[in-house]
Amino acid sequence: MINYTKRIERLMHDLVSRTPALAFIDLREVLVFGRFGRPGVDGAFATCHCLTLPETEPGYYFWRDRETGELTRRSEWFVTKTPQVTVAGTRIKYLISFMLPRFCEQTLERSWKAELYGSPRNEPWVAKLDTIVHELYHIDPSAGGIRQFAHADGKRATRTHGPEFYDDVAAMTRAYLATRPDPELVDFLRWDFSELQSRFGGVTATTFSNFPSFPQRYMSPCATLPVEADAGVKVEPVKRFSQPALYTEHDLHERQFTGRAARRQSV
Repeated sequence: MINYTKRIERLMHDLVSRTPALAFIDLREVLVFGRFGRPGVDGAFATCHCLTLPETEPGYYFWRDRETGELTRRSEWFVTKTPQVTVAGTRIKYLISFMLPRFCEQTLERSWKAELYGSPRNEPWVAKLDTIVHELYHIDPSAGGIRQFAHADGKRATRTHGPEFYDDVAAMTRAYLATRPDPELVDFLRWDFSELQSRFGGVTATTFSNFPSFPQRYMSPCATLPVEADAGVKVEPVKRFSQPALYTEHDLHERQFTGRAARRQSV
């Protein structure tokens, strides 16, 4: 069977080596994994997740009476933390997840991305390559989070996407294709999910042991309790985090994806 995320990793190495704007990326610090996403359903094809965000300052949620505005209850104080992922001794800074089999069904012919590429010479599967470049472009050169952009006046944009972002991604994708990459690296993008199953007998991907979950930011209670905020106010407990705070290569498993589910492969 074809391990789809491993194929994407191989392609990413070539992309980074041939694309100057992405050359700063150390792919040893990036982990690619699969998540389940039904075909034919709206939703993301892939997502870049940052693992470098620092612990937040203590805070709490609160509720007020609609009429009086008085504080009626609040959560206990908490900080938001990022789990740590380490593979073969290397700290992972970014995760990039791909929704399978949804990602495999992308095509320029049924996408707004066709406007970015225009020429009919671009094959339908280029939409998938565009998505891979898109997620790599989210990686911040300073590893400080998801890449931020500035407007022409120098003010920081409030969104991580904008017309310039999509134009940059399309330009990088076209430039990469112009370098004539080895067809063996990109051929797997030409096939949709059913064709992959037919050619390889099945599609697998790297996942986390707590699938369908994966490393995500979480709230951790803390003992900072200002006295003035407590009088007569009910304090609600923060939901305890049940997932690991530390992941290693031992938490990575291979699962076979179908159109309906993903099951772990036997060792």
